[in-house]
Amino acid sequence: MNVGILLITHPGVGAHHAALLERLLGRVPLPLAHFEVPFDANPDAILPDASAALRRVDRGEGVLVLTDLYGASPSNLAARLAQLGTRVRRVSGLNLPMLLRVCNYPEQALDELALTAVAGGKTGVVLDHA
Repeated sequence: MNVGILLITHPGVGAHHAALLERLLGRVPLPLAHFEVPFDANPDAILPDASAALRRVDRGEGVLVLTDLYGASPSNLAARLAQLGTRVRRVSGLNLPMLLRVCNYPEQALDELALTAVAGGKTGVVLDHA
């Protein structure tokens, strides 16, 4: 399997997560790109660039789109991308444990990888009782 990963986030978030991932893993096992949505962006104006980012990571098995905040502009843009024809699964609430978990299972198909992302995001949030 070769699912692509596209981070669609507010400015700074996607680039930061991608850089951390590369630093921690050395080599990212899945095609990865990030697209950051400016705060004052016109969704219609940036849709072609976001679509190009999606196509860059699509290897025919679909693309897992991870957004930082459900209901915000990046999430809404991801919803529009999902209607353009490429097989897409969207997960919001991007965090580093989610991204690391996804990269630990590069052989998974798109639907399973989306569930892995959610599990990684949830289990990566821990209340430390110390």
